[in-house]
Amino acid sequence: MPLSRDSLLTLEAYAKARKQMKAEIIPHRQLRSLQLGEHMTLQFEDEQTIRYQIQEMLRIEKIFEEQGIQDEIDTYAPLIPDGRNWKATLLLEFPNVEQRKHELTRLIGVEDNVYIEVAGYPRIFAIADEDLPRENSEKTSAVHFLRFEFDPSVIAAMREGAETAVGCEHSHYHLRQIIPPAKHRALLADFAAT
Repeated sequence: MPLSRDSLLTLEAYAKARKQMKAEIIPHRQLRSLQLGEHMTLQFEDEQTIRYQIQEMLRIEKIFEEQGIQDEIDTYAPLIPDGRNWKATLLLEFPNVEQRKHELTRLIGVEDNVYIEVAGYPRIFAIADEDLPRENSEKTSAVHFLRFEFDPSVIAAMREGAETAVGCEHSHYHLRQIIPPAKHRALLADFAAT
């Protein structure tokens, strides 16, 4: 069901369904999350993760008016893949406040250095933060929104089992890892049937 005001639960209905929806979203999110080293997580979004995020925002902010609901949809809907891409929330996680300040200064530009690598094809670098700038000359943000666009030939190769990796080639954060098979299968569902 496409994401629309009418497809969302009312605050009252969501209050009743929330426990069940939370129980369902946790394993779904885990299957779509990749830890890249100790401090970077990529949470690949889809309609289910975004629907849950919107419902939570409406609940937290007690939004029930039509325009407010539409504003939340307009904010989060662009994070849903459109059939030829993957979209992800990039989280930079440092538990210590001083370390976080230091590292976010060192990691300026990190969002532009995250890539997907499919065996036999050039790396596909993220298109980052299309909604608004999330860094300045002094530091980067701890949260970025990424989009990875794939040619049909690359999608076909992934469907045929080509090894797929995620990585980062920033000078202060240089890691690469193969996407595990179960997570890879979950992400393949983001591509439109062709």
